[in-house]
Amino acid sequence: MARLKEMYQTDVVPALKERFEYANVMQVPKIDKIVVNVGVGEATQDPKVLDNTVRDIAAITGQKPIITRAKKSIAAFKVREGMPIGVKVTLRGERMYEFLDRLISVALPRIRDFQGVSPRSFDGRGNYSLGLREQLIFPEMEYDKIDKLRGLEVVMATTADTDEEAFELLRLMGMPFRS
Repeated sequence: MARLKEMYQTDVVPALKERFEYANVMQVPKIDKIVVNVGVGEATQDPKVLDNTVRDIAAITGQKPIITRAKKSIAAFKVREGMPIGVKVTLRGERMYEFLDRLISVALPRIRDFQGVSPRSFDGRGNYSLGLREQLIFPEMEYDKIDKLRGLEVVMATTADTDEEAFELLRLMGMPFRS
C-alpha cells in the first residue's frame, strides 16, 4: 500500500474531521484524481516529437498516456482540427498516490532554488494546479534520452468544496507550500 494512502487514512482524515467539524468520515475531502498534461505544439511539424513525449510521460507516471487532439482549427498556429497537439494521463487509486508521493518527496525538492509551491493555484472549487518547467526533475528520466525539455501540468482534483479544505488536505499530505 502506498505510504501516502496509509497516511491519509491514519493522520489526515482525523485532522480534517476535527478542523472542519465534519459529522461523518465520508464528508472528509480526498484526492479524486491527478491529471498530468503536456502540450506539444511542435508535433504539428514533427510527429516523432509526440512519440518521445508519450515515452517520457509513460515513464514518469507508470501509465500509457492518451494523445489529445485539437478541437478547432487555428490558422495562426498552423493547427487543423483533429491534429495531435499533446498528451495526458489521468491517474487514480494506487498509481495516483504513488505518483503524488514521488512528486512531493523526490521531484519537487530536485527543482533548483525550490522555495515551495504556490498556495494560490487553487481554482475556487478545491482543485489544485501545478506547472513544472521540465520533466528532468523526475528520477525516471535519463538525461541522455531526452530530445527536448518540456513543461508539464499536474492537476489534483479533490472532493473538497472550498479551496481552504483542499489546501489543508494537501498540506497535511505533505505538499510543500510556500509561506
